[in-house]
Amino acid sequence: MNVWIKVCGVTTVEDARAAIAAGVDAIGLNFVPSSKRFLAPEAAAALIREAGRDAVRWVGVVADQPPRQLEELLRRVELDQVQLHGKETPAELEALLPHAFKAVAIAGPADVERARRYGGDPLLVDAHVPGLLGGSGQTFDWTLVRELVRERRVVLAGGLRPDNVADAIRELRPWGVDVASGVELAPGRKDPRAVWSFVERARAAARELTGAGPLGAPSGPDEGGRS
Repeated sequence: MNVWIKVCGVTTVEDARAAIAAGVDAIGLNFVPSSKRFLAPEAAAALIREAGRDAVRWVGVVADQPPRQLEELLRRVELDQVQLHGKETPAELEALLPHAFKAVAIAGPADVERARRYGGDPLLVDAHVPGLLGGSGQTFDWTLVRELVRERRVVLAGGLRPDNVADAIRELRPWGVDVASGVELAPGRKDPRAVWSFVERARAAARELTGAGPLGAPSGPDEGGRS
């Protein structure tokens, strides 16, 4: 049994290569100007070329950008998907499929119901921290999304680290996990040892669950690495 692993907020070729060597399935690049992990599109395109376009799936983190800008970003940077962190509507997401998926901040049951209104594959759930669009390092009550994880492919984010990712996988059995600040030396600079540890512990926890049923819900195409 496997679990999809994404390292988000990468800003350097060296960190991208280290994540690829550690065995991640996807790397996230942040295009939100207010983020400490912001990367300009030109720099992101160069990073992808140098690190290896086909080595992993490349995901762009965005928020409230017009559809035409997102289509241009996907083309110019050669991203596989964009991860929508803003106030995008289900209809706006639908127009970008299959090249987009939604991230929803979870603070309570109402947020879970809101998440259910979005299509796309996968769905990312993160901690709700006022003023921040992910990368907060804060966890949330995982029990809130237990049923959601059984219904569809869910990527769990929010405060994951090498020391708690295995517990998260054992408790929730999400289809995927996402980490940013939990493997950083400083915002935008990853700790290669922490990345390796995160991946190893996540994979080990998933292997422990082999025979106990699939992780997450079996919907959509196989996205372990590039498809």
